[in-house]
Amino acid sequence: MKRHEFLRELHKVSANRNYLEIGVNDGRSLTLSRVPSIAIDPAFKVVTEIRCDVHLAKATSDDFFARQNPLGHLKGGRHPLRNLARNRSPFGHWQRTTLDLSFIDGMHLFEYTLRDFINVEKHSDWASVIVFDDMLPRNVDEAARDRHTGAWTGDVYKMVEVLNRFRPDLVTVLVDTQPTGQLVVFGADPGNTVLSDKYDEILAEYVVPDPQKVPETILERTSAVKPETLVEAGFWAPLVRARNRGTKRSRGWEPLRRSVEQLSVSR
Repeated sequence: MKRHEFLRELHKVSANRNYLEIGVNDGRSLTLSRVPSIAIDPAFKVVTEIRCDVHLAKATSDDFFARQNPLGHLKGGRHPLRNLARNRSPFGHWQRTTLDLSFIDGMHLFEYTLRDFINVEKHSDWASVIVFDDMLPRNVDEAARDRHTGAWTGDVYKMVEVLNRFRPDLVTVLVDTQPTGQLVVFGADPGNTVLSDKYDEILAEYVVPDPQKVPETILERTSAVKPETLVEAGFWAPLVRARNRGTKRSRGWEPLRRSVEQLSVSR
């Protein structure tokens, strides 16, 4: 299954009520959305018909998320709360919009992708679905930080190890889509600051000169599931019901975690 086919299926099974995309390019992935959407790219060149209510933000993702109420276009984005003294949360002077489905396909360098995840997670929760593109380079050349190939993933594949190492509270699923794989993340926690707190430490360890030392498990896709296996899994309907009912993390997350983790066991 190709990446856009897989993304189309995710829109269906997640029954997402909104959508955020980082990295628009010509609009081929954005055209799959039918819900209120935000699409971010400093140099998009959309040539595909868009069929959703969309805010096209011509900006870097860093600049976009630095705005006040960046998700104001989506249902739930509102004016600042009046009583700021009572609101101590880091997100907190705005009534919060939660992202249902996010697709991160921006700059193909690890540090940018890490920042994109940190920013997206602040606006997500345990029932959100976050997807990374280009997680399975087919060779070391494709994974280079300094692009010298046609197809190029850069070193964003490092997100797999970093999330598993620093955020074991999340569940990550590598997906064997064509051509360069994807990573789906469940269990986002907007209050978790581990990645931002350790950002400089992580970059010092993981941003290294070419050639990159891509793990064999990435190149050979040994831990990736078939896309059909993920989209046909039985947990989607319960996830959607729990999300739409506003089920708290304490009640909804552990059953979902067990169901998603079972995918890897049954590969």
